[in-house]
Amino acid sequence: MKRIAKLSSQKAALAKLAFVGLQQRLLSSVAAFARTLKTHRATLQKVLDGEEVARATAAAAAFVGAPTPEDNAELGLEGENAERTMAADEEAEAATASAAGVVDATLEDLRAEFAAVDEMLALAEKHAARPDARVNWLVDWIRRSMLDGQQWNQRRLIVFTEWEDTRRWLERRLREALADTDRIDERIGVFSGATGSDRREEIKRAFNADPDVEPLRVLICTDAAREGINLQSYCSDLLHFDLPWNPSRLEQRNGRIDRKLQPEKQVFCRYFRYEQREADIVLDALVWKTETIREELGSVGQVIEDRIAKRLAEDGIGRGQGKALARAISDENDAERLLKARSEMDDEEKARHERLLKEQDDLRRVLERSRERVGVDPDDLKRVATAALSRAGCALDNSRGENVGRTATYRLDPSDPAFSKDAGWDDAFDDLRVRPRKRGERLGDWRRNAPIRAIAFEPPVLDDGRDATDVVQVHLEHRLVRRLISRFLSQGFQSNLSRLSVITGPGAQTRVVLMGRLAVYGAGAARLHEEIIPITAIWTESDRDRKPLRALGESGEERTLNQLEEALRDAREAPALAVARVQGLVAQDIADLTPALETIAKERLAAIKTQLAKRGDEEARSLASLLEQQRNRIGKASKEFNPDQLTLDLVPEERREREADRRHWQTRLARLEQELRDEPMRLRDSYEVKAHRLEPVGIVYLWPVSG
Repeated sequence: MKRIAKLSSQKAALAKLAFVGLQQRLLSSVAAFARTLKTHRATLQKVLDGEEVARATAAAAAFVGAPTPEDNAELGLEGENAERTMAADEEAEAATASAAGVVDATLEDLRAEFAAVDEMLALAEKHAARPDARVNWLVDWIRRSMLDGQQWNQRRLIVFTEWEDTRRWLERRLREALADTDRIDERIGVFSGATGSDRREEIKRAFNADPDVEPLRVLICTDAAREGINLQSYCSDLLHFDLPWNPSRLEQRNGRIDRKLQPEKQVFCRYFRYEQREADIVLDALVWKTETIREELGSVGQVIEDRIAKRLAEDGIGRGQGKALARAISDENDAERLLKARSEMDDEEKARHERLLKEQDDLRRVLERSRERVGVDPDDLKRVATAALSRAGCALDNSRGENVGRTATYRLDPSDPAFSKDAGWDDAFDDLRVRPRKRGERLGDWRRNAPIRAIAFEPPVLDDGRDATDVVQVHLEHRLVRRLISRFLSQGFQSNLSRLSVITGPGAQTRVVLMGRLAVYGAGAARLHEEIIPITAIWTESDRDRKPLRALGESGEERTLNQLEEALRDAREAPALAVARVQGLVAQDIADLTPALETIAKERLAAIKTQLAKRGDEEARSLASLLEQQRNRIGKASKEFNPDQLTLDLVPEERREREADRRHWQTRLARLEQELRDEPMRLRDSYEVKAHRLEPVGIVYLWPVSG
């Protein structure tokens, strides 16, 4: 820091930003410390040898805004390639930061620093492969809290760390220390920037699955996992192995388990603090201020949060400043804005509360109306599935009474003859398998080794409030349900399935409902939209020879549809005499109501075309924006990835690998340019309506009890 004080303002700002990043890594782990020192030593050696470092100094400015290690997953890199790129980025950042720090230094200063680095490096390398006090505490806690001897219990733990170096080091130390426990290879998982998308989904599924089924117990994460994923199903313990210097990131980490759907009454988010280490006094204050912001200040705390993050990012934690900086963080406030916000809340609390109550009532009424008109009752869905399975020659199986709480569950057997004759069922059952298919796993092997989960028509909630992971709640859009009811939708009156239904209705008049299906198609006969259009009418036998049926208006239609819904819930076949009466008039009734069906379908088709065109425009713009962002991100990384500007001594094999990565990016950039020209237009054109089809698919008569 003394040398930084001697630099010009521009160079000092650059060196200070780099210094803060280095300080964070050095506080993270001995392994990260040792690697940073090696890079710094290499830079010092080049300067002492008289080599040019000006280009490295200039590159430091680029690294301040360069992609973080977690961004590499978005560049199409996974696994070992992502780890190599992340490691190279961290080393290059450390090297350029070191170069910025040695500018304008005297030869005497450089030699003294070189000797000090050698001394620190020798000490760091001596301890780099050993567990520190934090690891020892963590291992002891795991043995006390998560193990019964050598057997793991059901408790799970998330460990967050800032840097990939520390993550790898910590994983090795834990595996060594817990090597004597049961199935240790399966107990520790990783979620980092180098974790591929398929593996991420597998990790999330395993960590949220029943511990009796999945052996995973400890998940070591970098900040790649700090947002966007829920990990609370069977985990209420989280440990910050090192702390981020930003309140938002700290809160985001805690939010992986501190969530509304957390089944445990209490969660534990722990962190380490060395009493004798000055930096930990500051970070301890940061933790408590973060909690204050979350509980008391809400959105008002954003200004305070930004100021704290800016202060730490720009100045770091200087020697002798720990207590003063901790007090400054604790005392941070925005009194004027906070007072105004609280005053407004006090003045408007009653009115706001009343408004919220009114909005809740309005929403309940809308929800209830929606349920009455378009909602699907679980029992109704079950009856449809049962009827469809019965026609396929199968039945829902609840013979063993495998219920989850109060929810009945059912099992289907893919090997049943009802399904084995049609390969189309395989894809539907794949959505029910206990785990996703692994990369490289043969389809047949996966289907043999991944059994089918049970299904339910209501939320499968355990007694403790958690969702049952071994049961799938099916709905209208679930692939299995769509497959089951497809036979009802595939044909109209030409099917051998009767499309005429006469059931007892709740009203005093006979009512008829003609169901018409409007299907809209795009290029290549792709189905863009499909809906059922009901046409309702009052049916009287006395004047059927003289007057055609007339479609009811909106109010009459709503009443008829409500009666239909009520009748279907307790479906009772009408008397045989009633069925005989209408059978001879069905064709005429359909002919009478078809003009009304065609009129409404024409109006709906015009509206649908407008909606589809709008959706096509929106998705085309969104796709173009995503492609442009990816092009810019890869282009920036490719430019910064210039071997001539690297200060690292790479072995030939590493250089070849990195140059291969750069060539891959350049190829991808060329493809992106072509995609930007073609794909948005292709997506927009895919929503253009090329054809439509309107057909009656069923007719229902609601026969009054006294009829």
